Amino acid sequence: MRSPVIGITADSEDPGGYSKFPWYALRQNYCSAVREAGGVPVVLPHEPSLIETYAGMIDGLLVSGGAFDVDPALFGAPERHDTVVLKEGRTDFELGITRAMLKADKPILGICGGQQLLAVALGGTLIQHIPDEVNAPLAHEQPNPRNEAGHDVAICEGTLLHKIGGAVLAPVNSAHHQAVKDVPDNIIVNAVAPDGVIEGIEDPARKFVIGVQWHPEFHISPVDNRLFAAFIQACRS
Repeated sequence: MRSPVIGITADSEDPGGYSKFPWYALRQNYCSAVREAGGVPVVLPHEPSLIETYAGMIDGLLVSGGAFDVDPALFGAPERHDTVVLKEGRTDFELGITRAMLKADKPILGICGGQQLLAVALGGTLIQHIPDEVNAPLAHEQPNPRNEAGHDVAICEGTLLHKIGGAVLAPVNSAHHQAVKDVPDNIIVNAVAPDGVIEGIEDPARKFVIGVQWHPEFHISPVDNRLFAAFIQACRS
């Protein structure tokens, strides 16, 4: 059986550091997690004119995270919080490729900021800064290393994520100051942190559309491994 090709969105960086010219960036474990689950990882440059070509080439899409935010104007917010950092070119591309994959009903996995992007593409809204909107929040930007757990999430029974993970509680890592706030009625919240922050969403009407707020590519728990395996399996059909 042919291994499915998985497009992974990259981050974009201004000149400085690695290069004196603009450059793309992606942690290696996004790619290795896809490969270990049986997929062929392909990094997608931010070329809007190629969105339809990409969508035709790939069997699934992984929307990665990054240290930036979705423009609040894209989900109808009248103001932008002072902490919001934009990468408009990346967001425009990711929205475009995500919508193209949704239209084609091809599998999508959104990770951390990728879940937030997916939520907006599906018609949801975001919390712009958790400490300002959540009562007694956890440290969602955990102080310990990202390859360790920061807190647990409760996985909602009866959801696809629950069926995949086989657990109602899972330890996760946490590296975000924003989160999903609301989703349309047709979208399911499948995981929640102890402070009530939404940690996972899914679209039951499509083959496989799941977003998680944590970083399963670090394989903190068996749920993470099973999520990648299920994503790749969905991309085979």
